[in-house]
Amino acid sequence: MAEVAARLGTTPKRVSTWTKRFGTKGLSGLEDEPGRDRKPSIPPEKIERVLTEATRPPAPRKRWSVRSMSRHAGVSPSTVQRVWSKNALKPHVTRTFKLSNDPKFEEKFWDVIGLYLDPPEKALVLCCDEKSQCQALERTQRGLPLAPKRPATMTHDDRRHGVITLFAALDALVGKLIARTEQRHTHVEWLRFLKQIDRETPKDLDLHLIVDNYATHKHAKVKAWRVKHPRLHVHFTPTSSSWLNLVERFFADLTGDVIRAGSFTSVKELVADIKA
Repeated sequence: MAEVAARLGTTPKRVSTWTKRFGTKGLSGLEDEPGRDRKPSIPPEKIERVLTEATRPPAPRKRWSVRSMSRHAGVSPSTVQRVWSKNALKPHVTRTFKLSNDPKFEEKFWDVIGLYLDPPEKALVLCCDEKSQCQALERTQRGLPLAPKRPATMTHDDRRHGVITLFAALDALVGKLIARTEQRHTHVEWLRFLKQIDRETPKDLDLHLIVDNYATHKHAKVKAWRVKHPRLHVHFTPTSSSWLNLVERFFADLTGDVIRAGSFTSVKELVADIKA
């Protein structure tokens, strides 16, 4: 016992206690046993009220706060917080969702997923979309950088220097991008982007483009051009399902890491950072 205690940095008595518990009960003997704490001072019916009424705030209130529930149940705010936390209840959190009403949802869904999981041979799968309204915002004052115990700061107000639209085609297999920036995002710019894709990809490969249902993607002139370029195959995501387009993930990272966090004195400066 003394040798084991010395090796583990504890006492022989503690080694003896846990050894006996393991010998008599096995692994279950290593779990903490119920202590002899004082009895709960809060009546169980009040705890039950905090739990069961968490989803039933009085009209016209739409949700409880810790303090309003504490007054309602007759307990302290810390008790409400502890009970809700223990039961993973978060009345202050709301998650949004949107269901697609596309009658061909399943057909389009599996069409796009099939391109990701089993892409055609001798073809490129490109996730295409435009990110409009990229604003070149200049903060009115310089913020403070990140420091221990202090987050980075940024002024609430800004100067606006214009907007641009980013067109991007993401190679789903290797992550390579074909991109361009434009002042607008009509069918004219979209067609210009399709021509760029056609120029910058090997001519012996078919192109499978995953796009959303934005009207410019279905414009008559765009359709007419695609007829003359049969190697382009367009796959539309279901309505309200842009999350199926992998390039949206790139747009989200670009927004958080570059556009929203930056300060730009001109559109040219914004474009340079986006391209970088």
